[in-house]
Amino acid sequence: MTAQHDFSAHRLVILGGGPGGYEAAIVGAHLGAQVTIVERHGMGGSAVLTDVVPSKTLIATADAMRRVAGAREFGVRVGGDSDASADLSVVNSRLLALAKDQSTDIHTGLERAGVRVVLGEGRLLDHQRVRVDRADGTEETLEADALLLAVGAHARELPTATPDGERIFNWTQVYNLQEIPEHLIVIGSGVTGAEFASAYNMLGTKVTLVSSRDRVLPGEDADAAQVLEGVFKANGVNVVSRSRAEGVERVGDGVRVTLSDGRTIDGSHCLVAVGGIPNTAGIGLESAGVALTESGHIKVDGVSRTTAPNVYAAGDCTGVFALASVAAMQGRIAMAHLLGDSVRPLKLHEVSSNIFTSPEIATVGVTEQQVAEGKYQADIIKLDLATNARAKMMNVTEGFVKIIARRGSGTVIGGVVVAPRASELIFPIALAVHNRLHVDDIAETFTVYPSLSGSVSEAARRLHVHL
Repeated sequence: MTAQHDFSAHRLVILGGGPGGYEAAIVGAHLGAQVTIVERHGMGGSAVLTDVVPSKTLIATADAMRRVAGAREFGVRVGGDSDASADLSVVNSRLLALAKDQSTDIHTGLERAGVRVVLGEGRLLDHQRVRVDRADGTEETLEADALLLAVGAHARELPTATPDGERIFNWTQVYNLQEIPEHLIVIGSGVTGAEFASAYNMLGTKVTLVSSRDRVLPGEDADAAQVLEGVFKANGVNVVSRSRAEGVERVGDGVRVTLSDGRTIDGSHCLVAVGGIPNTAGIGLESAGVALTESGHIKVDGVSRTTAPNVYAAGDCTGVFALASVAAMQGRIAMAHLLGDSVRPLKLHEVSSNIFTSPEIATVGVTEQQVAEGKYQADIIKLDLATNARAKMMNVTEGFVKIIARRGSGTVIGGVVVAPRASELIFPIALAVHNRLHVDDIAETFTVYPSLSGSVSEAARRLHVHL
C-alpha cells in the first residue's frame, strides 16, 4: 500500500526524542517523509537518560546481589568471610554510562534512517510551525505538514519536600548517590516507589516505604501486591501504610519525614516518588489548538490524533499509560495513520506491563478486579509456582501464574505472572490476549520441561476443566 504513495514532500516535525518520538521518526522516515526531531536533553528522552534504562540497570545490579546472597542455598561457596556488597559509585557510573551509550546509539540510528536531529527546545507557533531555541544559542523556525508531540513528563514534587540531590531525591537525582544509603525512606507505594524500595533493599539498605493507601501497589493485582508485601516483610522493608507524608526536611546528617498524623520517621536519605506531571505547559499548545485534559495531559484518540489538524501526540504527555512500550506504539500508530499505512487503533486492554521488583510482577489485559466488579464474565485460575519443578531448582518460593478466560468461550482475556523474569513470561499470555486465543491453544502448545513457562500451560489446562 505504501509503495503506491510518495511522501517525500511530506514534512514531519517531532517534538521530543523519547520512545514515542524516536520510534515515530524511524517509521516516518521509512515511509518516505522528511522527518525532523527536536530534543532538548538527548535522544531517548527521560526513558533512556533518567528513568527506565538507569532504574532497570540498578535493579539488575540488585538482582545480582540477591543471587549472590542466595548462592549458599545452592551449595555454592562464596569466597571470603564477608557478605557481598555493592559499590554504589561504580554501579551508578555504569548505569549512567550505559544510558548515555544507548542515547548515542538511538541518535546514530535516527541519522542513518535519514532523520534530521535538532538539539534544542521547541515551542509551537501554530499547528504547522515550531520555533526551536537550539542548544548552540541560535533560533530556527521549522515548517511542517504535520506535528507529533512526544514531550514526556517530569517528576512530581511535594511543595514541602523539595529535592536537593544530596539527601532528598526525586527519581532522576537518586543516581547522585556515591554510597549505599544507611536508611532510605521512600515516599510513594506505586510502581516507581516499589521498584526503588525493592532494589535498595537488595543492595543492603534499610528501607521504609510510606504508603498513603492500605497496601503497596494499590492499582495492581491484589494477589501480586500481597506476594510483594510478604517478600518486603521477610526482607525487613518497613511498610508504613495508610500514612500520608506532609513534608521532608534535612536534620543534621539525615532527613526527617513528617506524616499527616504528626508522627515522624528519621532516615539518612529520602526518595520522593509520587507520580509525574506532563511537560505540556509553556510550549504553545493553545496557539496550535491542542486541547488538554484537567490533569494537563494532551487529549488523543485511538490513533494518537489531538484536537488540532495534523497534530498527533504520544507518550507520557497523553496520560494514556506511562509505559515506554505504549509511547512507542502510539508513535508508530500516529505515523501509520498520517502516512496512509495500515493502522490498528491502540487497544489498552492488550497492553502488557511489568513492575521490576523482586519478584517481578507482569500483567496484561482484563484484571481480576474488573471481573469482580461485573465488567466481564470470566473464569480465573491462579497456579502457585511452588509446585513448578524449575522453580524448585531455582529456589523460587514466591510467585504464581494467573490466567483469566472469558466464561463460555474460553478466550484468554487477561493474565498475571509473579516470578523472576515475569517480564518475559507474560509474553505468551499477551500473545493469547492479542490474538484472542482459546485456553486450549495455550494448553496444547508444547513447553520445555522443566520450565517456569510450563506453569502457563498448566494453568490453561486447568481452565479447560472449568469450561
